[in-house]
Formats: sequence, C-alpha cells, structure tokens
Amino acid sequence: MGKQILDVAIIGGGPAGLNAALVLGRARKRVVVIDEGSPRNLVTHASHGFLTRDGVAPSEFRALAKQEISVYPSVAFIKDIAISIEGSDGQFRIITKHGRSFKSKKILFAVGMKDRPLAIPGLDEVYGKSAFVCPYCDGWELRDKPLVIINKGTELMHFAPLISGWTNHLTICTNGPDQLTDDERKELEQHQVSLFDSVIKHIDSNDGIVKQVVLEDGTIIACRGIFFKPDLVTGSTLPQALGCEITEAGMIITDDFGKTTISGVYSAGDAASKLYQTIAAASTGAFTAAAINNALNIETWSSAK
Repeated sequence: MGKQILDVAIIGGGPAGLNAALVLGRARKRVVVIDEGSPRNLVTHASHGFLTRDGVAPSEFRALAKQEISVYPSVAFIKDIAISIEGSDGQFRIITKHGRSFKSKKILFAVGMKDRPLAIPGLDEVYGKSAFVCPYCDGWELRDKPLVIINKGTELMHFAPLISGWTNHLTICTNGPDQLTDDERKELEQHQVSLFDSVIKHIDSNDGIVKQVVLEDGTIIACRGIFFKPDLVTGSTLPQALGCEITEAGMIITDDFGKTTISGVYSAGDAASKLYQTIAAASTGAFTAAAINNALNIETWSSAK
C-alpha cells in the first residue's frame, strides 16, 4: 500500500469486514484489511442462511470473497493482528504484531466476538459438529432430534420456545441453579420440557456427534444435538483502548450508521450487534462502509472550497 495514508483500515476480515472492503473498493477508497485468519466459526463445517451461499464452508466463503474483492486494486489484505491504534479522526496510526505500520483516515472495527471456554468437559469435541449456538444457522440439521439446551434464567425462557420450532424433543440443563421463577418452571412443565439443574459432569460423543449429557447427580440424558449459550467477549481489546464505549455484554456501542463514540471510528458485524448471523454481519459491513465512504467524500468536497 506504500506510505500514502489509507482511507480506511478495517480490523477484522469476517463477513462484515469483507463486505465493507468490497463496498469501499468499489468506491475507489484505499483500504487495508488486517485479519489474523482465526474466525469464531472456524470450527463450523458450514454456514447457513446466506442466500446463494447456504451451506458454504466458512473458509470457502472467505476465499470467494477475497477473490471477488481482488478485482478492486485499492484493497489489500494483511494476515496480521493490530496491536495498537493511536491518533484521531483523519490521522490514525495502526501498529501490527509483525511490526507493520499504517496510517489511516478512518478505522472500522469488524472484530467479531470470541468464545470464552466453558468449563464443560466434552463440549469442545462437539462444538461446531453437533453443538451450536444459533438455531437459525444450524437448527434445520437438528430438526426433530432429541436436543439438550444448556442455558438458564431469562435467556432460557426466550431460547426454549425458539428451539421448539425445530423439535419437540427438548431437555434443559442449566448446569447449576436455574435462576427461574416458579411460574417459569411451571411453564416449562406445561410444555413437557424436562429441567435439570445439576452441574454437567461431561458430554459423551462419537466423532463430534453428541450421544449423551452426563450430570454430576448421575442423570444421563441421551441426545443427538445441543444448543448452548456461549460466553462471549469482543474479538479485540483495541476498541476499548481507543476509548470506544462498550456495553456490559462487551458489544461496541454505535449509532445507526456504525459510528462509535470516537470520531472517525466505526464498527460493524457481531462486535456491534446481537444478530450473530453471517448475512447480518455482511449487511452491517456494507451499510457502515457506505456511511464511511459518504463521510470521506464530504470531507474531501468541503476541503476543496
């Protein structure tokens, strides 16, 4: 990219970052996408719910996206990790783990979310194969099968009715106190959904396909799939280090145009939304890129007066 100042540095190369790069490349903006190449959905065999790409492997999705974006010469991809960002709107400086340095007018954080390990033995072996977090992404593949939901409290009472659209064979494991009211427990009972609050001892599986969930109290629950609530953190600490406001859940606060609370800094995708779907992330990436492009064009127009 030379030493010329970039228009936009995109931190993160998932669906949001890639679609943003496409839009900005077509708008003739100088862009670098800095991505470590280790996405959250790396364990997933296929992504779903994206028109024309339903069932595509995440790695193939990224390869196809980069191939399409390569038509636009003003966009470059760097496999690296941004470790520090300083400066202000119009003059940011990004330093990477491998010692690269970039100057950019705007920053777009498309860093996604990362899973904190859950202390459930056997979950890693089934995650992305028969244990998932989003029924819209993976519910069809588990339709009509006996499933275990690992969740608790208020979120459970949203999640259980949602999952029931794919199967009537539901069992709930809260992996500790259920944090439910008596009315909520009665509601589950009325829908013939069994509830267990014993800690999960381990998950048994074969080649990634769950066979049973074993609880500390000796209960054994046979099942063929799991939906669970992940423990998520923002994919990078740089937004906070730069001063961007973050919610208690770790989401970057933005306005309707993807602007964070720091001038010149934007965010899109899972890091700035609870809509954890590939198509939703790509959509916010495209929309935010258009907002950034508009801001850059107005600044250039105004400076020429």
